[in-house]
Amino acid sequence: METPSLVAVVEDDPEIRALVAGLFTREGFEAAPCNGGEALTRLMAERRPDLIVMDVMMPGEDGLSICRRLSAANGPPIILVTARSEDIDRIIGLEIGADDYVAKPFQPRELVARARAVLRRTRPALLAPPPEAPRESFRFEGWTLDLAARALADPGGRPVELSAGDYDLLTAFLEHPQRVLSRDFLMDWTKGRDSTPFDRAIDVALSRLRRKLGDDPAQPRFIRTVRNGGYLFAAAVTRG
Repeated sequence: METPSLVAVVEDDPEIRALVAGLFTREGFEAAPCNGGEALTRLMAERRPDLIVMDVMMPGEDGLSICRRLSAANGPPIILVTARSEDIDRIIGLEIGADDYVAKPFQPRELVARARAVLRRTRPALLAPPPEAPRESFRFEGWTLDLAARALADPGGRPVELSAGDYDLLTAFLEHPQRVLSRDFLMDWTKGRDSTPFDRAIDVALSRLRRKLGDDPAQPRFIRTVRNGGYLFAAAVTRG
């Protein structure tokens, strides 16, 4: 069963507030009467309304000020209600973020119809989960490296633990497959300016990565040594 939309009715006149709240309740909504901005703030600390129907002329913080503040904070959609029907007031209300504007006296069915129209435009967007960003990965001979998670899985889907150095070295190869990469290039990629011409850490890292890939140095499938050149990642790599 679908949960009723929660409508906050913000009105300082108790009779009008009760009338409008009762109207929405009869039409199948859940109504939350609020006698002003402070009551609305207390409500929103507990629950976010799906819609706010709010009088403009109220003591203390008026409806326009509340509307401006909530709109700046990406608050719920708002229908402003006022006894003034001048176009300039309506335009100001819409410019500061109101979704609709109704002048008093209004027909009850019109107010409900406008509320439903605003909710149709806004509630699906509020309820829909944010689109999931595509997870970028490298794939080679059944292996998968998830770049967002920095996670490597073997062809059977089993996770293979990578250190930060392992990950950096593997990405260097996967970014430049089937190309000869010099030791200096790999040291710069993995260690940056901290490396020295006599640094043998890259050899240790290569040996460790080969073990994790199950790559036999005598007959390598993946990381091949190119004499007087460097190293080459021999497998075809796809990115997606």
